[in-house]
Amino acid sequence: MTNTLPLNAAPSMTATEQVRDLFTKQSKRQRWLDVEAALATAEARLGIVPEHAARTIVQCARLELLDEAELDAQEGVTGHVMVPLIRELSRVTGPEAGGWVHWGATTQNIQQTGDTVGIIKALDVVEAQTVRVIQALADLARTHADTLMAGRTHWQQAVPITFGYKAACWLDPMLRHLTRLDELRPRLGVSMTGGAAGTFATFGERGPKVQEFVALELGLFPMAVPGRGIVDHFAEFVSVLALMAASSSQIAGEVSRLMAIEFGELSEEIPPGDIGSSTMPQKRNPKLGGGVVTNAAIVQAAAPMALEAMIQSHEVDGARSALMDHAIMTAAVHGTETLNLLGSLLEGIHVFPEKMKDNLTLTHGLISAEAMMMSLAGFVGRQEAHDIVHHAATEAVTTGRDFLEVLRKDTRITEVLAEEDLGRLLDPARHAGLSAQLAHETAARADQMLAGR
Repeated sequence: MTNTLPLNAAPSMTATEQVRDLFTKQSKRQRWLDVEAALATAEARLGIVPEHAARTIVQCARLELLDEAELDAQEGVTGHVMVPLIRELSRVTGPEAGGWVHWGATTQNIQQTGDTVGIIKALDVVEAQTVRVIQALADLARTHADTLMAGRTHWQQAVPITFGYKAACWLDPMLRHLTRLDELRPRLGVSMTGGAAGTFATFGERGPKVQEFVALELGLFPMAVPGRGIVDHFAEFVSVLALMAASSSQIAGEVSRLMAIEFGELSEEIPPGDIGSSTMPQKRNPKLGGGVVTNAAIVQAAAPMALEAMIQSHEVDGARSALMDHAIMTAAVHGTETLNLLGSLLEGIHVFPEKMKDNLTLTHGLISAEAMMMSLAGFVGRQEAHDIVHHAATEAVTTGRDFLEVLRKDTRITEVLAEEDLGRLLDPARHAGLSAQLAHETAARADQMLAGR
């Protein structure tokens, strides 16, 4: 029965604009009015407030019926966001019903519960953007399950993998993040209407029922213990967004690196007319990737704020509550923008398999040294095989000779491995392990998770 406009009321708004709009003064005020209406309805249901008064409150709990200029002016005088709203709602409802407005509640009951409705709406947008990212990553994993490329550890070429496997490594954490969002929802979406200190002192035995009915009216869950200093669920929300931001930054950062001329394996979609640099006309800068990294860093910086805001003094601490509000808004807005930019990046990404293939040859066979070592180990033992192949690899690097050429002249190798064995072992395609299988399996898990959402 809330009066808040649905998120799809302005289809031209981007996801980030939708979330940002949730934190405007007007949106907040309307949600607080929605909570006042829900409170009056719940209290009338329990015989605490006259039904006619509750109906009038519900009818009048619309921001457009209130004098917003007066609200702004009174906020400046009182230094309080809720008292002017209560007074103005009481005025609009009239003297008879107005006396029942805000019955038994305290400011934080209304404010936090209304803000929670907005946070859940933000969670909906975040979830939709996460699904978008997962779909794009699943498509990449599936399409490029067999696209061979160099795997890199500690910034150096390591062993062959496939790009589909790399996409699966990006996708797997995102699937867990989506699970975290699902698990977080019932803990986050709680109504808190326990009164001045959360003890239901005004309502008495009927207090839990009031809270339960308010929650039902707003599509929330009742808070088990409505303590005003209990805010771990908000810190969890910010922390989950920070985890998602870190994963997003990892993906965007790697795409940006692989766009470099020295790699040339990936590229963002470059719109026609885009100018990479005012000085260097040839530049194709990773703008989407840069946007992801920037916004992700802002989200990650909000996590310590949320944790600090958990440390409340006594039953509530206004300074910490304000800090939590800032952390939530920052994480929600910039978290949505992070995912929005990442989705655009992944949906338009260009993959260059031939360049990936060329880069596999840069070490002249050294990328398959592990395959050579493990095959030789079956004859001479693992450690001796490592020493032999390491010596050969070092010689190839320091002399600039081809790895196969160095291996051929070592009789410890040629006595047990034939020429055709050497060629086969140095083929990168033969040492990508289960890259393709893992890519397909991860994409299938994503499909299963998204089915029916």
